[in-house]
Amino acid sequence: MTPQPLPFDPIARAAELWEKRIGPSTSMAAVTSVMRVQQIIQSAVDAALKPHGLTFARYEALVLLTFSKAGSLPMRVMGERLQLHPTSVTNIVDRLEADELVRRNPHPTDRRTTLVEITDTGRARREVATEAVTSVDFGLRGLTERQTEQLTDLLAKVRRAVGDFED
Repeated sequence: MTPQPLPFDPIARAAELWEKRIGPSTSMAAVTSVMRVQQIIQSAVDAALKPHGLTFARYEALVLLTFSKAGSLPMRVMGERLQLHPTSVTNIVDRLEADELVRRNPHPTDRRTTLVEITDTGRARREVATEAVTSVDFGLRGLTERQTEQLTDLLAKVRRAVGDFED
């Protein structure tokens, strides 16, 4: 059941009260908005991926493997690119492997490294899951393409400032 829209913007109302009682509300309103939009996006993406037996993390891993030249990557590289702890990568790969969407292979020259390779089944699942998430615009309804680009640029500034990446 979808809740009824409120007759006012609760974040704008909170910002007004914050301004009166605490001080400048610009950052609080922006962060609260980002957090709420994250919930909206997560819900839309989860709903699109669920029929395909995927979470967003597992979907991202399949996409990453699809983008790799050989269709495989070392688990360490997957963790770096997905910005995840090694334990999280292991859990993701375990689930994908159980569903026969990826397989682990020994690295041909480094016995300490395990390669994760996407299977044909994984490629097919990634393809239908991509159709599902793109059909809902990854949950970003209400924005033009240009606005979406601007949003990405703005959020990249925050990510860069905390050291997510360098130019």
